[in-house]
Amino acid sequence: MIKENSKAPNFKLPSSNNKDFEINKSLNQYLVVYFYPRDNTPGCTNEAKDFSRLHKEFKKLNCAIVGISKDSIESHRKFISKFKIPFHLLSDEKIIALKKYGAWGEKSMYGKKFMGIKRTTVLINLKGKIIKIWNNVKVKDHAKEVLNCLKEAI
Repeated sequence: MIKENSKAPNFKLPSSNNKDFEINKSLNQYLVVYFYPRDNTPGCTNEAKDFSRLHKEFKKLNCAIVGISKDSIESHRKFISKFKIPFHLLSDEKIIALKKYGAWGEKSMYGKKFMGIKRTTVLINLKGKIIKIWNNVKVKDHAKEVLNCLKEAI
């Protein structure tokens, strides 16, 4: 399980920009990695829109944003196009990063238990250390909270 102030586990996943993304190759900037259940669902769409609205502010602070779900790259591209998302989305169909970051686990809905993505966000510094972890994220005002945490960390 990941912990704050520990090194962020590396992973290599396909990105919506046709390249593979790796944490270790992105350490020239701060990094927000947010795990979300599914493209085009209400909560996930709102979360993507909120991070999109604040994207320029994150960029000014030398911080990139990537979203990760199990959806395919094709699904991500449609989602990006539909909502004009200005950052890359990564496809974790094999649940690699999801497990490393504790964002995969048992969930329940309407009394049924199942395995799925637990909405999680991680803020990583220039040295690859985890500054902050948000588990079981509530979407409303979350992107703003992450931005404020980044401002405090710089």
